[in-house]
Amino acid sequence: MRFASSLHFKHLFSLPVLVFLLLNLPVDVATSQAAGQKAAGQPPMRFILVHHLLCMEDCPGWISAEGRITSDTPAQLRKILKKIGNRKPPIVFRSEGGDVDAAYAMGRMIRKAGLETAVGGTRLKDCPPDDLRCDAAIAKDGTALGNTYSDGAYCFSACPLAFAGGTSRVASQWAFIGVHQITTIYNGVRVSYRIEYKIVNGKKKEISRKEVGRKSAGQSSSTKLGKKASNALMAYLKEMGVDKDLVDHMMSATPDSIKIVPPAEAIRIGLMTDMLSYSERPGMPLCAPDAAAEAVCHGHRAVQPPLAEAPVSEAPAQNASGGASESLPKTRPMDFLLMSNGNCQEECTQWISADGDITPDTPAQLEAILKALGERKLPIVLQSNGGDMDAAFAMGRLIRAAGLETSIGRTQLPNCPKQDPRCKASIAESGLTEGEVFAGRAYCLSTCTLVLMSGTPRIVGYSAIGLVRPTAFEYMKFFAYFDEMGVTAETYETMMLATSIERKLVLRSQALELGIINGVIPYGEEPGSHVCGPQAKESLQCPTAPRVLSDAQRAL
Repeated sequence: MRFASSLHFKHLFSLPVLVFLLLNLPVDVATSQAAGQKAAGQPPMRFILVHHLLCMEDCPGWISAEGRITSDTPAQLRKILKKIGNRKPPIVFRSEGGDVDAAYAMGRMIRKAGLETAVGGTRLKDCPPDDLRCDAAIAKDGTALGNTYSDGAYCFSACPLAFAGGTSRVASQWAFIGVHQITTIYNGVRVSYRIEYKIVNGKKKEISRKEVGRKSAGQSSSTKLGKKASNALMAYLKEMGVDKDLVDHMMSATPDSIKIVPPAEAIRIGLMTDMLSYSERPGMPLCAPDAAAEAVCHGHRAVQPPLAEAPVSEAPAQNASGGASESLPKTRPMDFLLMSNGNCQEECTQWISADGDITPDTPAQLEAILKALGERKLPIVLQSNGGDMDAAFAMGRLIRAAGLETSIGRTQLPNCPKQDPRCKASIAESGLTEGEVFAGRAYCLSTCTLVLMSGTPRIVGYSAIGLVRPTAFEYMKFFAYFDEMGVTAETYETMMLATSIERKLVLRSQALELGIINGVIPYGEEPGSHVCGPQAKESLQCPTAPRVLSDAQRAL
């Protein structure tokens, strides 16, 4: 405190006197941010209204929200919400986080507008790989053409708080949602005031105060949530319908690290409402209850057409940029053939070929063929894009109860064209159908994996093993089945985060480590080549047992 001027007076206690002071006071201004904003890698968040490249007519599009959340971001979001009017495109986030208070404001704006949220990246048309949202691709009105991708996309730090505002909140298992402790930054400021006092009869009374200067007084930070910050966080989570258990995940990671919240846990606590399947992309709106099968939306109800219609399933695989790069083979409902390779009066191997989509009728067909075999235990060689999850559960339980081997293989019948490898002309009317089986280019995807893991043993060669992605409503029975088959829910969560980015497949080494399979087919052999015909002569070409790896071998 110092005087700005000196006054001489005779009647100190009887006359009013004005005294002017300059007072310097330190003031702490607190701002909150969720982790590691010391050297942010992303520029401030930018919003772009994007339509899909293949959209020909009226398309809803999505709002691409990528970048760091700053104090200015809510204002930018408000502008684009005003621009879209009554339209309700999903918001697709890819962000390292940033300002917590700004994230709260964004989440409330999103919820009020009734918008959905997703985690994903956006690649605009004709942009280079190192700049997927290049300025050249954005029109003057702020719109663009492009597509979305999940692989490696992330929503970290404060981003999940904004993401929580969505009426529907989704991500795929190849995207990451991560949280950590909230860091409160205290910026010290020394403020100078000019204060005017009035002194009457020896008593001092302030009559005016005017700020005349500010100077930085240093900065400090804390990860300990104060009462005000804690109350604000808990109130926001309750408002968004997210369980307070999210706070435990946040507090378990320091500001310079990230705690990844697995999809199953994110769904349990309400941070996510569903998980995208392999054929769904970020930015798709939630399907209406009466949505047509061909509608471009996520969360389609699983409706199987009648068996006689021979449905076609085509599931596009996404590349790292989110575009459709190749399609899985077209299939029909799964059928079962009793196969042999060679003359079973001399020497042959036998197997059950299970090829096609899994439908509600598939378990009954499998049960019928197992009854016909009686006590004989033939390997089951699978090739399938997947299908009905409950049917896959039933198939797996039948196979486990029968103690059968499972593997993945592509069965080829003689004299059949490539486009129709199971042509009716080559299928025996009764008994065994002769043919060959190959591991190369064979696949077991989606719910087929549930059937594969039921085998005792379960072995593969160089075939593709896909992933199973249940909906939020299927998680409980899904994990119960995993436990029944000896694969834990925790292992499944690990599997979802340890997948190959380009093909969305589990590597064979990963499948061994996770217990999806427990053996490999030796070099030079093919699936189903482990059980000989009843009269077959013994030879090196007809081995009696597959190679099942021990726990120690799998760990190598």
